[in-house]
Amino acid sequence: MLVRDRRPLGSGRELSDEQAQHVQQILDTQSPEQHNIPAALWTRRAVRDLIHQECGVLLAVRTVGTYLARWGYTSKRPQRRAYNQDPEEVQEWLDKTYPELEKKAETENAEIFWCDETGAVADAFSGTGYARIGHPATVAVPSSHIRMNTISAISNTGSVRFMTYTQTMTAVLFIVFLGRLLRSTTGKIYLIVDRLKVHQSAAVAEWVVAHADRLELVYLPRSAPERNVDEYLNNDLKGQINAEGLSKNQSELRSRIQAFLRKLAHFPDHVRSYFQAPLVQYASADNM
Repeated sequence: MLVRDRRPLGSGRELSDEQAQHVQQILDTQSPEQHNIPAALWTRRAVRDLIHQECGVLLAVRTVGTYLARWGYTSKRPQRRAYNQDPEEVQEWLDKTYPELEKKAETENAEIFWCDETGAVADAFSGTGYARIGHPATVAVPSSHIRMNTISAISNTGSVRFMTYTQTMTAVLFIVFLGRLLRSTTGKIYLIVDRLKVHQSAAVAEWVVAHADRLELVYLPRSAPERNVDEYLNNDLKGQINAEGLSKNQSELRSRIQAFLRKLAHFPDHVRSYFQAPLVQYASADNM
């Protein structure tokens, strides 16, 4: 919604209502790059340059901040989106592909799961710690790089399935996970995955065809990981496994990952909360 301009105090030469509405329209629909402004996001400086470029008015950065506040804009942590993402493909997924899949699954009494892989390392710690002024907070890390991988799948009813592994994901490993997934239920599963080469390999395709009565793979739009709900589980996992201290070896790291995921399986409400994130709310059971 465009907000008509109200003149901020001490702003010097103010923008007219028409100029203010023109600037807001650009902020809502275009990027700095489209106007040859060297900025990744619409910061106060970038908006100042835009106003100067479009309206011929040079404002102080503080005054630009006042305008933005009065127009209803706030500073926010950006949502990441790949350069090569196709917005039309994503919109088709939201408006047509997923709603049709949802109806199909309901007709067949099938379950929909979102699947993804991730890796965790023993020396990763994103938190903060207290130390005296002038002294750094330090954390002891393992002497060598220790990593463990996991593949998981979740449903909007709160179900969790997972498998840990040490090596790179391969077609054989993915098929092992698919087999385990099918053994965990008696009905049909639609498994939503990204377009990782392994997921689209000939060996996986052959296995899926042989189990077509029980399983179908559904591919997300290209370069759109933010639409995969399982990404939110991955973020939660990475934030929790080293919260009580860093793992000293691979076995301990694997144990912590498994403990987190097993515990999560007993808290379906927490799993369902992942589906409340704005970019994946389309998949929430509450929207069915």
